[in-house]
Amino acid sequence: MMELDLAGAELKAVLNRLRRAQGQIAGVIRMIEEGRDCEEVVTQLAAASRALDRAGFAIIATGLQQCLTDVGDGGRSAEDRDEMRGRLEKLFLSLA
Repeated sequence: MMELDLAGAELKAVLNRLRRAQGQIAGVIRMIEEGRDCEEVVTQLAAASRALDRAGFAIIATGLQQCLTDVGDGGRSAEDRDEMRGRLEKLFLSLA
């Protein structure tokens, strides 16, 4: 399993995006409960979806950066690199 080490600015950016999405989702729920206009609801839902996607891409990019650093340091075998590449590709596609 790939371990992810988020620290400092990376961690703060991901958490901010996730908190933004959490607030937007709470807003969407309130809007639906209040019977708000469909277009407004969908617009807010799309914004929440983008925030979640951005957080996911940031996490994947951090994992890729860590993977490349490990490879550069000679820390992984060719099999490990191939497996990691496949897993990262699968993660990217899961957000596409």
